[in-house]
Amino acid sequence: MIERLLQPNSKLFDAVAVIENSIRRIAIVVDGSKKLLGTLTDGDIRRTLLAGGTLETEVSRAMNPKPLTAPEMSTEGHLLNLMRGGHVMAIPLVDEENRFVRLVHLMDLSPHEHQIQSSDFEFAVIMAGGEGMRLRPITEHIPKPMVEIAGVPLLERQINRLRKAGIKKIYFAVNYLSHVIEDYLKGGADFGVEISYLRENVKMGTGGALSLLPEKPHKPILVMNGDVLTTVNLSNLFQFHQKQFAEITVAAIDYHLEIPFGVIHAKGTYVQVLQEKPSQRFLCNAGVYALSPEVLSLVPKDRLFNMTDLMTTCLNSNRSVSVFPLHEYWSDIGTPADLDQARTFFLQNEALI
Repeated sequence: MIERLLQPNSKLFDAVAVIENSIRRIAIVVDGSKKLLGTLTDGDIRRTLLAGGTLETEVSRAMNPKPLTAPEMSTEGHLLNLMRGGHVMAIPLVDEENRFVRLVHLMDLSPHEHQIQSSDFEFAVIMAGGEGMRLRPITEHIPKPMVEIAGVPLLERQINRLRKAGIKKIYFAVNYLSHVIEDYLKGGADFGVEISYLRENVKMGTGGALSLLPEKPHKPILVMNGDVLTTVNLSNLFQFHQKQFAEITVAAIDYHLEIPFGVIHAKGTYVQVLQEKPSQRFLCNAGVYALSPEVLSLVPKDRLFNMTDLMTTCLNSNRSVSVFPLHEYWSDIGTPADLDQARTFFLQNEALI
């Protein structure tokens, strides 16, 4: 397989395309003579976004400039030992002048070992009990997660994305008009997954239904709001969560607030600085989370409890909470205008989800 190579002045947008179109999930950066300059993974891109970068940032600012490499004639045994010792899944092979030759991934050498190491979420919990008040009158007779997006209910689109990430077991927390969801999804056989229901007798918020789980997971689980529509590769979230050694990882969208006026910074009655139409950048909760098993014990029973409460509880007890920035499509279908935009997007990009 021929790798598409990037130049140091290529944009992160180009790197995203390379990584998402490669089964090896890594991009190679070279100079004009094909000398290896660095490598880029999905994690490298997201860390750059967290540091203030954008998809227009050059890859030279995000790449690993000192990747683990091996000579082009290396044996499979030597490469396997390097991967295990360096805790990496892929190694670029180079010639004597450090020119890139090809990329070797663990799955090229030991498919069975790759399958074992690429374990994923044990199961997913979808919070689908909300009333969707902002979408009235659409949600007077159907719950918001069942609103159709380009002819397909939102929850069905979520299931398709979970299944692509290898998640076959899903719990749906339901309350408002729950029979509509249960009558459509049933046990999940028609969708290639196993579905069970966490029935909220009272409103339990975006996290309280986790106390209703009938089993304790041994691996991280995915928690997702039932009104969130995104094209993110959920396996990338799992891998990011594992590498951060976090107890919670929250996905976040990059929100820019444009101030349409000149902003005055004053000291007393005197102007110090005048900013013309500045913008502010915020990382906002996207309603998608990776949870390690131990944090489930922090969820109280039988009362309203949000995921933000769980994160605050972790932070107050010095537990690690990491953030996973999204650069993919995301919407919470909050308003009729959002719904129209989502329908248009998926009519034009149906293959994405």
